[in-house]
This record gives sequence, C-alpha cells and structure tokens, in this order.
Amino acid sequence: MADESITPLDRLTAERACERLVVEFVRELDLGEPGRVADLFTADGMWEWAEGDRRIEGRDALRGYFGARPADRLSRRICTNILVTLTSASTATATTYFTTYRVDGHSGGMVPPRPPTQVGHYEDTFRNVDGRWLLSRRSLFLAFGGPTENVGRAVGNP
Repeated sequence: MADESITPLDRLTAERACERLVVEFVRELDLGEPGRVADLFTADGMWEWAEGDRRIEGRDALRGYFGARPADRLSRRICTNILVTLTSASTATATTYFTTYRVDGHSGGMVPPRPPTQVGHYEDTFRNVDGRWLLSRRSLFLAFGGPTENVGRAVGNP
C-alpha cells in the first residue's frame, strides 16, 4: 500500500538508495574489504539463511563473519531483478536475484569457466537511520541448493 505522504521524488530517492546498498554489498565482498559489509547494516542488523536455523546478528558479529572470508577466495556476484518497495517514509523491502561464482584457493590469473556456486535470491529489509538507508535484515534463499562440488566450503560462506 502506497504512503500518500511520500512525494514521488522522495520515493525514487529512497528506492535508489536501497538499490545502491544491494550493489555496494556485493562489491565489498568481491572487490573491496569484506568486513566493511557490516557498515551497510543497522547496529542490530541481521544476516540469515532461510533454509536453516543460522543467523548472524549485530554489526560486530557481521564484521567478524564477513571479515573472516579467506584471502584466497575469488568471487563475483551478479545481482538482477532488484525490486525495492517503500513501505513507509523510513522502511523498505527488496527482493534481488543473485548468482555467485566462486573459487577458493585462487592464486592469481585467469580461471577457466565453472558453473555458479550459488543461485538464489535475497529478501531485504531496510531502515532509514539518521538520514541514511541501511540493511536491517538480509535473508538468503538458495533456489538450487548449495555449493557445487568444486567449492568444498559450507553453504552460505561469504
């Protein structure tokens, strides 16, 4: 249900800020500093796996989890179909499809083509905190199961 008090420009600005968070998240994991992903979450933010009983709560725990990513991991995530829905002037939700390509033990150079490690979607909840949009919850759904046999690491590792 649309909030009539939100101007079209405010709606567009909020939706774009949330879309940017989705893209910043994967950029930090793939090309940046994985531990900085925690800064994209609210202080009480949560990352969870929908198909299990696993979750990480709080910015410090998120920083520890994402910061523990192996240094020899090469990954690229492709995000598409980002659909943000503003639910109020300070909250929003989104669904984003993703495909992850990942190689552990990468020592440089080109990598031969491999099948994706994960295919699924994220369901996100955002909150505007002091004028900045942040993730408050990200749920990971794996549509086609876990990692392919060439990965050898647990499902859901960043």
